[in-house]
Order: sequence, then structure tokens, then C-alpha cells
Amino acid sequence: MKCVDDFRLKLGGKEYVPIMIGGMGVDISTSELALEAARLGGIGHISDAMVPDVSDRKFDTTFVKDKTKTYKFNINNMDKSVVKFDLERLAEATRLHVGSTMQAKQGNGLIFVNCMEKLTMNAPRETLQTRMSAALDAGIDGITMSAGLHLGSFALIADHPRFRDAFLGIIVSSVRALQLFLRKVSKLNRLPDYIIVEGPLAGGHLGFGMEDWKDYDLHTIMDEIHAFMKAEQLDIPLIAAGGIFTGSDAVSFLEKGAGGVQVATRFTVTHECGLPADVKQEYFKASEEDIIVNGVSPTGYPMRMLKNTPAIGSGIRPGCESYGYLLDATGNCSYINSYNREVLANPDAKQVVVMDKTCLCTHMRNFNCWTCGHYTYKLKDTTHKRADGTYQVLSAEHVFKDYQFSVNNEIALPEREEAAA
Repeated sequence: MKCVDDFRLKLGGKEYVPIMIGGMGVDISTSELALEAARLGGIGHISDAMVPDVSDRKFDTTFVKDKTKTYKFNINNMDKSVVKFDLERLAEATRLHVGSTMQAKQGNGLIFVNCMEKLTMNAPRETLQTRMSAALDAGIDGITMSAGLHLGSFALIADHPRFRDAFLGIIVSSVRALQLFLRKVSKLNRLPDYIIVEGPLAGGHLGFGMEDWKDYDLHTIMDEIHAFMKAEQLDIPLIAAGGIFTGSDAVSFLEKGAGGVQVATRFTVTHECGLPADVKQEYFKASEEDIIVNGVSPTGYPMRMLKNTPAIGSGIRPGCESYGYLLDATGNCSYINSYNREVLANPDAKQVVVMDKTCLCTHMRNFNCWTCGHYTYKLKDTTHKRADGTYQVLSAEHVFKDYQFSVNNEIALPEREEAAA
């Protein structure tokens, strides 16, 4: 019986362990987590979501404080169109985060950065171009383009000297999305180096409709895209993602021709993951009924999260002056609309409740939006429960190697921690 280690992902003439750790935003997929994947011969992702805030925490910069001070005058204004990012400082924050990660890289693996198109930041083209270009400047091995169709994203960096040197990939959830993307980039004579095919059981934002995500299956989508790629004579590695919980799950895709798998859920409860310790315990404790898909994200995409996530129903004031990552090209965000509606409807309330949308920027920054994969409820079965009722946190190396070497849908438990004296 085969295990993941019997396969290799081929990129740029080299071979890698076919395990990619997905990009979980706002420093949940930390540099430390990505570095472990690279050290072990696979591929790790860092995220560029809210990178100025990540930089402030890691390097004691003051990007968020300075932006807040600049736009303090506008905090009580419903119109956020004046709130802009300083592109030079955005580039500086990206270079700090990416550059420090790449300088620390060891091993034969790769580190990619996940760039969400839905981080529109009140200047969609300019901010995305700045983020991607700065990441390339800082030496990132590759860029994964996520949360959007990215029809114009390749063109934004076509003039960069590393446009054909770095690995560039796209996340899709259907043949149709892939066809649209390939048609657009064909004009640049630059195909993606890899394609991540994300199914409906993934964590966070989903590339499916709110009502129909249950109608789709990753194996079926992969089969359809495999057939399309063969018909078009395209030799680009496909990476299966979403709901791959064991090494045997991964092998089921690798045996059918996938170049690799992208996994994330099991790494949320590792020491290297950026989630706070108490939130990791919430993930361990979750039951299947605790995991829901809702429409509270201002992006318009359905989102999978724990139903007790503090972000749901929170009516905090929009933090656009400090953050504002989801402001569209006109300075609008659907949470602002929902918040203002509730304020106008409840003029005497000290705190309003907003159920239909959430201030994703502030809550993700504070680790109060507990996005998760469908199989999060199985995490408790991957470790030991302590006498006090909490669960033992894992190492990224343990989880990575379990994926790499396990068979028969087995999950290797870690060595028990020694009891405190």
C-alpha cells in the first residue's frame, strides 16, 4: 500500500514532497509553519493578508498606528472613500515579512505567499500589484493567487524581472474558473506553474454558492479538470485541496494523477500555527455540529467557521481607518452598510448587533473569526486529552510526517507530554 512519500511533486525541474501547507490569513500560517514545511522538503505558505499589522507585531513597525493617526478625523464618517494605503509603506511591510522568512529558510522545500484578490484595499489593482511585486522583490519562491478569479493579476507583474522566474499558481474550484483564467493569461505567453483545485470542504472562504456547496465533491472536480487538461494537452501539476485529513486521503488523489495536495486544518493546532492557545483548544473541542457555513464575510463568498466564533453577531465599529482591507474601489464594504443600518435602526443602543455581516478585518486581526475546515471536528482524534480536559498541541513536523508516511487512513498520535512536576 502506497503512502504520500512514494510520490513527488515536480516543479521547475526539481522534486518536492507533495505536501503543501495552505495559506491561512493574518499570520495563522506563520513564517515558522511555512519554514517547517520547507525544511521537510515540502511547500509552505505565508499569507500577505493584513501584512502591515503582521509586520507591526513581528518587527515593531508602526504601519497601523500611523495609518490610524492619518485618518483619525474620518473614524465617525460613514464614507470611507478617503481611506487609502500608502503603497510605499505597504511594499515595505511586505518586504519585511517575506524577506525575513526567506532569509531563515532551510532545507530543500519552497515557501510561497498567498495573495487574496478580495483584499481590495480601496485600490484593487494598485494594492495587489504592490503586494505581489514586493514579495517578488523580497525573494519569495512563488505566489499563490487566491480568493478571486485573478483574470488581470498576471498582467500586473508581467514587467517584473522575476515574472518568469518565480513559481506562480492559482486556486480554482471549477473547470469554468480555470478556463477563464487560462484564456486571459494566454495573451502573456505565461501559464501558471501549478493549479490548486479547492473543493467544498476547505476552511475559510469557499469558491461555491452559499446554497450549493454541498452538491460538489473534490474528486469529481479534480476528474473534470484532469480531463480538461488532457484534452488541452496542458502539463501543469494539479494540487488537490479541501478535506484531505489523512495521508491515505492524499494518496487517493496522487494515485489519480494529482501532483500534490494542499492541507491546512491539521496544522491549525500545531505549536507553529499563529492561533492563540485558547483558540486551538476551541478547534480541538469542536463537534461536527459546531462547524457551519455562513455568509457573514463582506467578500460575498461563503465562509466555513466554528459557530461559536466571536465575530458572528458582533456589531463593532468598522475599523477602516486602521485596516480597511476589504474596502472596494469606491471605499465601500458590505459590513459598513450593515453596521450603519443597525445604528440608524437603534439610535439609543450602546452596542448594536450585526448578524448578516462581520467586520472581517478587525476580527481576523484579533483572532476572533474562527474559520476552519470541514473536518476540524476530527482534530481531537489526532492527539491526547490531558487530565485537565485540554488537548495536547502538536508539532508541525509530526503532522507533516504523519501525512507523508501514514497508510490505511491511520493517524499517528504524538508522544505524550510528561506531566508537570
